[in-house]
Amino acid sequence: MTFPIRRCALLLLGAGLLTAALPQRGGGGLTPPTQDTRLPNGKLQSEEILKSEHEANLKDAAELSDLADQLKIDLEKNDRYVVSMATLKKTDEIEKLAKRIRSRLRRN
Repeated sequence: MTFPIRRCALLLLGAGLLTAALPQRGGGGLTPPTQDTRLPNGKLQSEEILKSEHEANLKDAAELSDLADQLKIDLEKNDRYVVSMATLKKTDEIEKLAKRIRSRLRRN
């Protein structure tokens, strides 16, 4: 009587191991095709997003350039042993701007 139970247990164990070893179907990493969403003015939403991000990148890059120039002037003024808090805050702001620009560029 225990023989059929063992056989069923072995079959279930084998089936479980087999399904665990096989690659999974379904997800496959494919993304469903997206439709191009149009705005009420008829333009593509993706194009408008890219355009606004490009303008934001240009604005942030200009601010980054100004802060870098100010940082250079501050470093030239200060002694090599003394750094002001304002100078340190400028370096933090430069880093934030650079990360913001980088994250927008990586999304595109």
